Amino acid sequence: MGSEQTTTGAHAKYSFRDIERKWQDAWKKADIFRASEEEGRGKFYGLDFFPYPSGDGLSVGHCRNYIPTDVFCRYRHMRGDNVLHPMGWDAFGLPAENEALRRKSHPRETVPKYIANYKRQMDLIGLSYDWSREVNSSSPDYYRWTQWFFLLLHKHALAYRSFAPANWCPSCSTVLANEEVEHGGCWRCGSEIEKKDLPQWFFKITDYAERLLNDLDTVDWPESIKMMQRNWIGKSVGVEFDMPIRGHDVKMRVFTTRVDTVFGMSFAVIAPEHPLVGEITVADRRAEVESYVRASRRISEIDRLSTERERTGCFTGAYAVNPVNGQEVPVFIADYVLLSYGTGAIMAVPAHDTRDYDFAQNYNLPVPVVIAPAGWDGQPLPEAHTGPGTMVNAGQFDGLPNDRGAEAIAGWMEEHGIGRRQTNYRLRDWLISRQRYWGAPIPIVHCEKCGEVPVPEDQLPVLLPEVDNYEPPGDGRSPLATIPQFVDTVCPTCGGKAARETDTMGGFACSSWYFLRYADPHNAAAPFDRAKAEKWLPVDLYVGGAEHAVMHLLYARFWTKVMYDAGLISFTEPFARLKNQGMLLAPDPNDPSTMVKMSKSKFNVVTPDEMAEKYGADALRVYELFVAPFEDTVPWSEDGINGAWRFLNRVHRVIADRPVAFVADWRRTVREETLSDEAKSLARKTHQTVAKVTSDIEEFGFNTAVSALMELLNEIYDFVQAKDGLDFPCPVFSEAVEYLILLLAPIAPHLADELWTLTGHEGFTYSAPWPEFDPEVAKADVVTLVLQINGKVRDRLSIPADTSAADIERIARENEKVIAAAAGKTIRKVITVPGRLVNVVIG
Repeated sequence: MGSEQTTTGAHAKYSFRDIERKWQDAWKKADIFRASEEEGRGKFYGLDFFPYPSGDGLSVGHCRNYIPTDVFCRYRHMRGDNVLHPMGWDAFGLPAENEALRRKSHPRETVPKYIANYKRQMDLIGLSYDWSREVNSSSPDYYRWTQWFFLLLHKHALAYRSFAPANWCPSCSTVLANEEVEHGGCWRCGSEIEKKDLPQWFFKITDYAERLLNDLDTVDWPESIKMMQRNWIGKSVGVEFDMPIRGHDVKMRVFTTRVDTVFGMSFAVIAPEHPLVGEITVADRRAEVESYVRASRRISEIDRLSTERERTGCFTGAYAVNPVNGQEVPVFIADYVLLSYGTGAIMAVPAHDTRDYDFAQNYNLPVPVVIAPAGWDGQPLPEAHTGPGTMVNAGQFDGLPNDRGAEAIAGWMEEHGIGRRQTNYRLRDWLISRQRYWGAPIPIVHCEKCGEVPVPEDQLPVLLPEVDNYEPPGDGRSPLATIPQFVDTVCPTCGGKAARETDTMGGFACSSWYFLRYADPHNAAAPFDRAKAEKWLPVDLYVGGAEHAVMHLLYARFWTKVMYDAGLISFTEPFARLKNQGMLLAPDPNDPSTMVKMSKSKFNVVTPDEMAEKYGADALRVYELFVAPFEDTVPWSEDGINGAWRFLNRVHRVIADRPVAFVADWRRTVREETLSDEAKSLARKTHQTVAKVTSDIEEFGFNTAVSALMELLNEIYDFVQAKDGLDFPCPVFSEAVEYLILLLAPIAPHLADELWTLTGHEGFTYSAPWPEFDPEVAKADVVTLVLQINGKVRDRLSIPADTSAADIERIARENEKVIAAAAGKTIRKVITVPGRLVNVVIG
């Protein structure tokens, strides 16, 4: 390491604004974050969720995922990998359009403006994006390929149009997918949704349900996200069987996962939308039934399934026949049964299903027991028994354990042609249509002679027309339907008059493949070159919010599997590792004691611009990493970022005040010299810190990594204070400082590069090698063990670190407190936990 003279006296000033501008300019000029593909190096693809650019810009809350991803990507580059760390814009869709409408502008004008602001803010906080690979989903050279993928799905019968009741948002004037309805309201604006019968386009994601379920076991994702997807896919293994309707020449097919309880059926339930409702409802019940059906159409499927809602229903006046015992049971309609799941009809067994039990209590229906719990006395059950037991009141199946009984009844039904074993999924096909302007036009034309005709690939993209008025007409049609020059076209097949499809694709189509485009963003002949995709994909690390668990993450997995089946790629999962950040909360201005999500509408947003100006981007980065574990939700605190600034200021002062103290060839010297106790201690702490920070970054433990750096800084400072004016230059000090700078580099890169240069290095820390620790140097000379007697702390033992377990036991037995406690008693055993404690059990 080289040396540089400095004046003595006043401390060197930490001019963070000048330092940060200087290095941001230098990084941009050198283009250091452009992804390289050097031979002989590993690859790492780190990616943040595709953001949509809003007029509000970034808040410090957004930084909770962008900064940690940046740290990890910088770290992997220093470890020697080729790193791809791109950024782009989810610019099509409802969020961008609604934002433009709110501001009485046009998304063609607002989106570029918002993108420019986002890029400025991202550069401001030192994010290492390769901007040469930037993509924008609203650009024709991007959505051309979104349309190409639609045609791929259509070609493989995975895209289809169907007339169906849809979730209609009256405020957004568009249809929403089931996943986009939250608590009965629109995911974007919160308006209460309605049901509206419209022709809609769907992607047949249900064909991939089993693979989507099974492949969750192959990815390193949070278990909570996997569980949300498993529940959304909702695999159920059971039995379907027919129940005749008394007085009608029709049968009602039901699905159950608990066929062992079929003898306990006391009523049956069909979905309000079931086609049999109108046919089997008796005249004097019709008005009430029709009123209930209308009311149910205003409730989302998610809310209908909520366990917190009261179970309501309406008797149709019809009776179904239980095929196993001939008993007639009343048929109700109830909104907790969905037409889209199973057969849209269920048998109800209140003694053994909590939902059915609640319903039976509300409507005074019988609760016959057919699965007896252990010790059952034959009396009515106080609540539903959903666990195992012995079959009773079940005819020929009495006395069987219920699991064996289920198999026996299923076999009996199949043998007699009554029913069959069946696997069903809760997952519904993905509704992709949007009756909005700002989206990728669906590349289909409608011809009276030829029907639905795909737009030929060489005619892509189907361009979104430039119009001034893009507001939805409010009648269920897309704004594009009101533009004759867009609608009127010729059929690609017969050449006759035809009309373009006027629905656009929802934004989730654009975000279902963007991670592949980054591998080859400027390809005009294909969405991506397979060789380039294979070089970078799948994404090694994907970081973003848990709120997209059953939307974007599920859809992207589906499209990836479709591409695999089409021979476009060789992998079946897009994101190998997923991390979800916690939220950053801020006080509610109306109630400062309440912490809420940062929101412009609540006037509690803190921007990175404010913090970078006041404390520096590096201080913001350190604060975001140090404030709490990555996954935790925490309150914003300006006191915390002030503490981060003080830490960085101290780093700058300790190093910048003593550039004369650095030794060029410290590696050779530090290994050959006989070190003092103080030098040994600093060397040990240095190498322990390298090990700790390396491990913590790998595990996303950024808060403890920063803590370890603070401890190392304290050790360096104490060493300097003890040695100031003596024995400098000092090889151990030089080693500690160089390693501190390199370990700090992914976290506070501007300051790290400044100190790197100040200590005589050339280039950028981004391209410097990550430090390696020496286990022998890191090994402690002495460790302190807690001494317990019968599990209670009684003393502490300071012993050589390499003391054997046998010697630890001997030392413990010879301890005076153990001797006193064991007087007249027996030491039964001695338990040692290496490096931590020894417990002497006396009896």
